Amino acid sequence: MIELKDVELTYETGTKALKGVTLTIEDGEFVFLVGPSGSGKTSIIKLMTSELTPTAGTMFVNGFHLESIRARDIPYMRRTIGVIFRDFRLIADKTVYENVSFAMRVIGASDAEIKKRVPYVLELVGLENKGRRLPNELSGGEQQRVAIARALVNNPSMIIADEPTGNLDPQRSLEIMMLLEQINSLGTTVMVVTHAMELVNRFTKRVIAIDDGLIVSDGMDGYYTNE
Repeated sequence: MIELKDVELTYETGTKALKGVTLTIEDGEFVFLVGPSGSGKTSIIKLMTSELTPTAGTMFVNGFHLESIRARDIPYMRRTIGVIFRDFRLIADKTVYENVSFAMRVIGASDAEIKKRVPYVLELVGLENKGRRLPNELSGGEQQRVAIARALVNNPSMIIADEPTGNLDPQRSLEIMMLLEQINSLGTTVMVVTHAMELVNRFTKRVIAIDDGLIVSDGMDGYYTNE
């Protein structure tokens, strides 16, 4: 469960990125977070992953109070969240299998756990036959699927997808969104941060719109426009 109450964020420059954001995302929800550049979307992600601490207000993320979290607890909190980036961020000289298994090795998983989990996740994202390929041998859509597998492999309770289709063509973008919808149907909470309104409008999901550091709409009609 994600809960922000009256959250404010002011950067050292004096810029007020968030001006009192209150929202709740229940376990198992699929949510779009939308808004123009500079509206506060990235700031919310950085707060949710404890890259930043709120200036005011309270934040509860998967059992952790982020406004007062201890430094030693941050890695454990981050394990509850898998993050997918627009630019994939794959390790160029590692195979698909190695890229995904690396995320498990970082947290100290055993070889037996890795051998069991990685093939399952690669099959889930449709890459069961691509484990030995290097990233440059894959299409953009396939690279994003590797990034999704890496985000999923430690079984987080939530996935944050930050502009996951930004570098993909419309068909690949739709496939990635349908894959995220499938992952959500298995019980994982999904938040997609995007500018791709044509994709948002194709899915009847909750849409949270932010502008100038404030939530300006929050509904289930699956429709949002910048106008």
